[in-house]
Amino acid sequence: MEAKKETKKKFREPRKKAYDEEVIDIRRVTKVTKGGRNFRFSAVVAAGDRKGKIGLGTGKANEVPEAISKATNNAIKNMVKISLVENRTIPHEITATQTGSKVLLKPAFKGTGVKAGGAVRAVLELAGVKDVLTKSLGSSSKINVAHATFTALKQQRTVEEVAKIRGKQVEDLL
Repeated sequence: MEAKKETKKKFREPRKKAYDEEVIDIRRVTKVTKGGRNFRFSAVVAAGDRKGKIGLGTGKANEVPEAISKATNNAIKNMVKISLVENRTIPHEITATQTGSKVLLKPAFKGTGVKAGGAVRAVLELAGVKDVLTKSLGSSSKINVAHATFTALKQQRTVEEVAKIRGKQVEDLL
């Protein structure tokens, strides 16, 4: 009798994720056709490295996991670098709108934390903002609030960045 070789299946090590992801919203959407109703799922996902990079994406599919996967890939594709002061807060106060939602972001002192709720908190934490005051005004639609927050973060500029764009010294601006 020959000794049987024990073969172990080699499983590939799961790849470490480069970005943290958070599902902001999942909705069942309907398309009404002559033949009846077609149900699909829509997902909104924020992805970030908690060090100043953030992305927001949407995906739609027949199944929830597939919609989340598409949204995650879209968020990573739409990744942008944001400006942070001392790697903890935003450079200046800003108000951004998306459709009916309006979001106000204010820089805060060290130790304040992220004073925000829902979609705003998710986006800010994944971006790496640690101290900020926020207020969500108008519509509370999660997708619009998340997009307004994302827009506000993209518009942030530090004093150094503004000086470089204008071709001046930092002292000239202050």
